[in-house]
Amino acid sequence: MSEVTVRPVRTRWEQKQFLEFPWRLYRDDPNWVPPLRNNQRGLVGFAPHPFYERNEAQAFLAFRGNEVAGRILAILNRGHNERFNEQRGFFGFFESVDDERVAHALFDAVRGWFAERGIEKLRGPTNPSLNYELGLLIDGFDSPPTFMMTYNPPYYERLIESYGFRKTQDLYAYWGHVSMLPKIREKLKPVCDKIVERYNVKIRMLNKRRFLEDVELFLSIYNRSLINTWGFVPMTPAEVRHMAKGLRWLMVPELALGAEVDGRVVGAVFCLPDYNQRIKEIDGRLFPFGFIHLLRNKRAIKRVRVISTNVLPEYQLLGFGLVLLDGLVPKALEWGIEEAEFSWVLESNALSRGSLEKGGAKLTKTYRLYDFGP
Repeated sequence: MSEVTVRPVRTRWEQKQFLEFPWRLYRDDPNWVPPLRNNQRGLVGFAPHPFYERNEAQAFLAFRGNEVAGRILAILNRGHNERFNEQRGFFGFFESVDDERVAHALFDAVRGWFAERGIEKLRGPTNPSLNYELGLLIDGFDSPPTFMMTYNPPYYERLIESYGFRKTQDLYAYWGHVSMLPKIREKLKPVCDKIVERYNVKIRMLNKRRFLEDVELFLSIYNRSLINTWGFVPMTPAEVRHMAKGLRWLMVPELALGAEVDGRVVGAVFCLPDYNQRIKEIDGRLFPFGFIHLLRNKRAIKRVRVISTNVLPEYQLLGFGLVLLDGLVPKALEWGIEEAEFSWVLESNALSRGSLEKGGAKLTKTYRLYDFGP
């Protein structure tokens, strides 16, 4: 049996091995969708990214003999530790062959790196934080993930839990079909109309002429609305700008709505077309011509991911989230959307889960975050 060794990633060649390992691991898995290669470099810290202006990471590769058998990223999220007044490390971008020796050696390397910094508690997987992709898929392996959601083999749960990690929070993905809408709208429309009338709410699309500014505004609503959410750390202004630029070409103005009261945007709902099938077709390569295939004829994509419905804290519990979703329905029908995934929804968010379940949405996938240590 080949010896397992773990090395910190230092060279460009090792970075290449780290980034390309999933293509070998998942080559026979029809549900795997490759990441966008350019994005991945920044998210793991191999290229400039605003997340790493205040945070730090170290990548590791595991070898069985001379062959790469796994990878992991140790992430020091200073924003989290400052906000929650704790000393915690994170791990992300974990991939491994089905071998506990490999997985455990990777976790040992991460723990060792954090021990040098006086940190014993770990959480993950986060890629690299709650504002990006996160969680380990533990249920719902029968279909591909939607855009910007994680995917992994079923055996990862065993590899992680056998090391001593324990569940800290689950995240859910709900599925809905357009055929459910008439019945839901029949129930909700009278309620929404009353809320609109009482608070003089106006629903508007993203402004195409001020598109970048509007995306930034909507992201700032996201930042402020989640302030009391479990584990949430607001994105820095630089992260907001960076994400807004990335979303500029991906977002569809008709599927991103804001709720205004007295001319002020107090809530927003974000949807993105599920680009994953196209990302698979271009094998994650945007250049030289992949981005043309990715972005052409967005109306042909009949599935969306409803990423978030956010309302500023002072307007929460007034039903504005329902009003936003109600406003989205005619836009989605006009666009020709057939199905939607609402993801992710925290296990601890009983209000959102209850609303989706009452509306007939079906729980299709479960993702898990783990903690380790004292």
